[in-house]
Amino acid sequence: MMGETWLWDMRQVKVVCRELNCGNPVSESRGPLIEDGRGGVRLYSRCSGDESSIRQCNIIGRPGFCDGGYYRHVTCSESVRLVDGAGFCSGRVEVKSNQSWASVCEADFDRQDAEVVCGEFGCGAPAALQGGLYGEGEGQTWDKEFQCKGNESLLLDCDTSDRENNTCLPGNAVGLTCSEPDDVRLVGGGSRCAGGVEWYDQGEWRTVGAADWKRRDVAAVVCRQLGCGSTVSELLGNTTRGIRVSCSGFESSLRECRRSYDLHPGLTVICSDLLVQPDIFLTDPMGGVFRGHQGPEMFRGYNFTITCSTQPQYPGGSFHLTFTGSNRTQTQPAVNHSAAFLFPAADYSHQGNYRCVYDNYVFSHNFSSESELFSLTITGN
Repeated sequence: MMGETWLWDMRQVKVVCRELNCGNPVSESRGPLIEDGRGGVRLYSRCSGDESSIRQCNIIGRPGFCDGGYYRHVTCSESVRLVDGAGFCSGRVEVKSNQSWASVCEADFDRQDAEVVCGEFGCGAPAALQGGLYGEGEGQTWDKEFQCKGNESLLLDCDTSDRENNTCLPGNAVGLTCSEPDDVRLVGGGSRCAGGVEWYDQGEWRTVGAADWKRRDVAAVVCRQLGCGSTVSELLGNTTRGIRVSCSGFESSLRECRRSYDLHPGLTVICSDLLVQPDIFLTDPMGGVFRGHQGPEMFRGYNFTITCSTQPQYPGGSFHLTFTGSNRTQTQPAVNHSAAFLFPAADYSHQGNYRCVYDNYVFSHNFSSESELFSLTITGN
C-alpha cells in the first residue's frame, strides 16, 4: 500500500505483477486506505520495471506507516503476458501453464485472439501480429490452439483445441503489437493534435498537468501516444485538481509515467501533425477522363480540374499543387477550405504525379500537411 503524495507509475506495477508471477500490469488505481481496519505502508521507490522484486527497486528514504489517504490497487493479467516488447502494449505472447510460462505458436493465434489480448491489457486494436517479432523465449510452447471470437474479456475465456502439429518451428513464437489505448485526448484546440491534455481515469476525464521542468517530456509522450508527430509547443495554464504526470519523455504512453492526484497547472500541447491530410481529386466537365490500367487517363485536348480540399479545422491557409512532371508548383488561397486548379487543353506535358500541400499559420506556428500522390496519364493522338 502506498500514500497518495508520491508519484506512482506502471513500472512499479510491472515489478509487483512479476514478483507475484501474475503476468503483465493491466491497471492501477487508488481507493480509500481504511476500509477493513488495516493500515498501510508508505513506500518511496523508483523502479526501472526490470526488477524481479519491489525490494530491488531504488528505495528513497525510509518506508513508513500511513493511517489515512489512499492505497494503490493493482490489477495484473494473471495468465497471459507480453514479453520483451517496447512499452506495455507489445511483446511475445506467453500463457501461464502449470505455474510456468509458455510461448504461443504463430499458427495457433490469429487476429481475433490478438483482439482479446489487446483488450485484456487495456490497449487499442492489434497493429502487428507476426512470428519471431519479439524473440523466441526460453520455455516451453503452449500446446493448444486458441479459438477466440474476439469479444471475450480474457484470453483464457476463449475456446481452445488440440494443436494439429505438435512442433513450433524456430521463429514462429507469436509477437503482438497493440496500438496505444484511447485514454488520452487533447481538447479545445480545434484538432485531435492540439489542446488541453485530458486522461480518462477511473471513469472520468481528468485534466493533466506537469511541473514546469517536466512539461516538454510529458508533451512528447502525449504527441507520441496520439500519433500526432512531435511537439511544437507546450504551455502550462491555470492550476486545477487532476492528475500530475512526470515522464522521462521516452515512454509510449502516459500510463508508463509517474503520476499523482493533486493541484497542478494544466498542460496544453500542440503537436506537429496538427492539420488533417488534405484530399486531391480530378473533375472533368467534358468527359475526357476514363479509368485505365494504371489509374485515371485523360484524352488530349480536354479541360480538367484538380481540386484540393481539407476538413474545416481552421480558417484561411493556402493550397500548393505540386507536379513532378515539371517540378512546378501552383498556389491558391483556401476558399471554403478548398482550391480548384484548372488545366485547359490537356497535353502530354500534363502527364505525371500531382500532390496537394495545405499550409496554414495557426497558434503562432506554420503547419503543413500533404495529400496522397495522384497520378494522371494523358493519351490520344
